[in-house]
Amino acid sequence: MSKNYRDTAIQILEHIGGKDNIEQAAHCVTRLRIALKDETQVHTDQLLNVPLVKGAFHNAGVFQIVIGPVDVDRVYAEMIELTQMEKATIADVKTSGSKKLNPMQKLVKIFSDVFMPILPAIITAGLLMGLNNLIGAKDLFYAGKTLLEVYPNLDGLWALINMMANTSFVFLPALVGWSATKRFGGSEILGIVLGLMLVHPDLLNAWNYGQAASGIGGQSIPYFDILGLFSIEKVGYQGQILPILVAAFVLSKIELWLRKRVHSSIQLLVVPITSIVVTGVLALGIIGPVTRLLGNYITDGIVFIFDVAPALGAVIFGALYAPLVITGMHHMFIAIDLQLIAQTGGTFIWPMIALSNIAQGSAALAVFWITKQQNEKSMASTAAVSAYFGITEPAMFGVNLRNKFPFYAAIIGSALAAIFITLSGVLAAGVGIGGLPGFISIIPKFIPTFLIGMVIAIVVPIVLTYLFSKSKKFGNRE
Repeated sequence: MSKNYRDTAIQILEHIGGKDNIEQAAHCVTRLRIALKDETQVHTDQLLNVPLVKGAFHNAGVFQIVIGPVDVDRVYAEMIELTQMEKATIADVKTSGSKKLNPMQKLVKIFSDVFMPILPAIITAGLLMGLNNLIGAKDLFYAGKTLLEVYPNLDGLWALINMMANTSFVFLPALVGWSATKRFGGSEILGIVLGLMLVHPDLLNAWNYGQAASGIGGQSIPYFDILGLFSIEKVGYQGQILPILVAAFVLSKIELWLRKRVHSSIQLLVVPITSIVVTGVLALGIIGPVTRLLGNYITDGIVFIFDVAPALGAVIFGALYAPLVITGMHHMFIAIDLQLIAQTGGTFIWPMIALSNIAQGSAALAVFWITKQQNEKSMASTAAVSAYFGITEPAMFGVNLRNKFPFYAAIIGSALAAIFITLSGVLAAGVGIGGLPGFISIIPKFIPTFLIGMVIAIVVPIVLTYLFSKSKKFGNRE
């Protein structure tokens, strides 16, 4: 069936109040993101009947219309041509919408703005780390042996993959420094320098900090002696999120303050060096130690909850993750995952996220089998495939939420799968693709258990969606 992108764009404009009601518009992989002047002019019911529109909702001050990969780019192009508006970035639209946000929404927006640009590097690192772990896992392919022991020629490949996988995590502060200073209005290059400074080879590696602090093996924490007046721990922050996030904020504010007060003729000489030196001292002397302690408390608190009541924690997270995607709060879990990996060597959060995505895809797949409507069937099939590879918006907004009961079935399946893998202690070595390929990022000894969790996340939503469809009128969108 051919797709009329111009007609779709015309109808979208009609149902959101026209060109005059738009401040700015951009798009991401699956959604149009529009900052509206008056959200009361939106006619959501009519909008949902527009071809290619799979869902629509307000989030963080921005009106979002779910269309799907590839199609969204073409609809956006038609919209720009029809309205003669300037193309905008997602950051531009979010800035326009941020005026309507409460403090919590602003915090979530910061995490989203910082981590979305570096997500490809984090996911790539997670997948490579998973592949690396598979090669070095004992008993996975051969009893009592690893692939390296059976095929010694793989050693060079294993070492190369290991180096590639670790790069993003070793220099994570530099990635976050670049993205965060860009978000806060500072110079990205200074953010990179600040991030690299926090992982400088002259500093004690963060992975060895615990041993040095405990005096294990005769180790001790080295210090910078600053003119005999005070000392600063000579410690790095590899894999840490909060230190560089706060330091990048401080760096940006100092730089912006200096730019307004230093004459343009000497700005290049004064502003960068002053910003880096002042922020560097604050980062190593105050920000780093305080935020490291705060990050440890947050991580310990989350681990404590799942240690004391793992089933309760799993059912809450497994059931609530999909609704959190609607609010945008799911972006905060990237920081928690990375903190868990840095502190404990693995994360139990990301495996539950992967299963939640699979559950949404499975519910959409059930709708594909059940529905008699050709348009619904086509949408459900493509949405299911998309969710199975980590992009859940088409399935969630285009199929499951519109029919209600598939969404409930997916949440139940996700919760049950989360309980199972949590009670089994499943951990991921990194953040990978949150769908069927997700098993690659699981620590090898937990892969068989995780695969059972995947079966639960596939079967339960399909069965429940089928049963719910028998007791409810299919396609109910009241």
